[in-house]
Amino acid sequence: MSNSPGSEPAVETKNGRSLSVAMPDTFIIMIVLAFLAWAATFLFVPGHFEVAGDPARIVPGSFNAAPDASPAPIMGDETRTGILDFLFAGLISGDRYSPAIGLIALLLVIGGTFGIVMRTRAVDNAMLAALPGGKAENEWLLIGIFVASSIGGATIGMSEEAIALTLVLAPALSRAGYDGVTAVLACFMGTQVGFGTSWMNPFSVIIAQSISDLAPMSGMALRIPMWAGFTALGAIFLWHYARSVRLGKRAPIGPACIADTASEADTAKFGVAHKLVLLIFLATVCWVGWGVASRGYYLAEITAQFFAMGIAVSLVARFGGIANCSFNELMDAFRHGAAQLLPAALIVGAAKGILLLLGGDDPQSTSLLNTLLDALSSLTSSAPEWLTAWIMFLSQSVFNFFVASGSSQASITMPIMAPLADLSGVTRQTAVLAFQLGDGLTNLVIPTSAPLIGVLAAAGVRYSEWLVFAWKPMLALMAIASAVVLGAHAAGF
Repeated sequence: MSNSPGSEPAVETKNGRSLSVAMPDTFIIMIVLAFLAWAATFLFVPGHFEVAGDPARIVPGSFNAAPDASPAPIMGDETRTGILDFLFAGLISGDRYSPAIGLIALLLVIGGTFGIVMRTRAVDNAMLAALPGGKAENEWLLIGIFVASSIGGATIGMSEEAIALTLVLAPALSRAGYDGVTAVLACFMGTQVGFGTSWMNPFSVIIAQSISDLAPMSGMALRIPMWAGFTALGAIFLWHYARSVRLGKRAPIGPACIADTASEADTAKFGVAHKLVLLIFLATVCWVGWGVASRGYYLAEITAQFFAMGIAVSLVARFGGIANCSFNELMDAFRHGAAQLLPAALIVGAAKGILLLLGGDDPQSTSLLNTLLDALSSLTSSAPEWLTAWIMFLSQSVFNFFVASGSSQASITMPIMAPLADLSGVTRQTAVLAFQLGDGLTNLVIPTSAPLIGVLAAAGVRYSEWLVFAWKPMLALMAIASAVVLGAHAAGF
């Protein structure tokens, strides 16, 4: 699901020793940012903007300072948020449709329902059912795995699940004549290409659009072809690399054969119940798309739709005879899935609390965020608009090194990037596009990505080996993404 940093990943150095990349936990970063925001209220003068239009947007050059405003207190009250209650204030801010309570509920419920889907092992067993019994004769299976992984990344934010998928598939792919990098490309690169180019990822696109006051899943006319194009290019790259390894034209990377530790449960038959689970999932994706596009569904309705999927999948799993899927076990899977996204939900609340410390994100109310936006707009005013759009993309790419969670990065950066787009002549949709591409694609190389490190370990590929291999395709992806952002800006997306 959403990308989130885990334990410290170990990076293999040239002399074979392990180097620990000790990046601080995202929540520690949020607490530090909160104290910096609190201190800033004592040092800088807040202000407000004038807005106009429908929807309302900031009027350039309308900033007015408020030198008489008081700094944020230690303990807040009903009128102002303090440093000690910023998390509480952020968690309870707004209503069911707000970028705080509404998004937190969406994350927890979707995390739980996807936990149920993964407990059924429908995805895993579908992959295993399609694996060849002996040596591969072509790469069509790999292309299918890559496209399925990309769909998973685009629709449910599949990321950490790629670790389990790699553990299951890497031994079979090795027996079929491929190497560890092939497994990483098929299982992980696919998820991140889908994650970064998605039109409906609830953990990045929908959060960023909600914060930016854009309709969820808006802009699909560009995003769906973009996803299809990136997925096609990735599949072609995988086909060329895997074919070269299978035919002996390229030296394999990683162990020649990985021990197959799959249990009987891991190689269970792909039965009717598993097929029904996948059909329910696909039907839900179509239902959500129809509801958003035709009925204007938002956070509450989308959450309810995925919850309905969880109920339907639970009934099929229980009465369809899927192993380890009693109602109690499915509810445990729901709790486990929700718990996996609890850190992301807390980050959303903390990010909102920091905004409240600064005075809120309303451009017409006195806030230090408005002062920051005015300063940033002054810096970008002399730059052409296209350059500002490209710098947004590069900034999100660099920021992802420090905060590898898509939902956390959206919560931290989009409250600044969205109004900055208004002041810089860049549309908010383009700002969201710059965010999702910068966040998603760089997950392929950053050492702070726990899913990447886990997948490499599952495939038997060292991080140093992966970097030597991946830097060229990564540069190509960044160049294509830059062209997409610039083209979107030129087209007024």
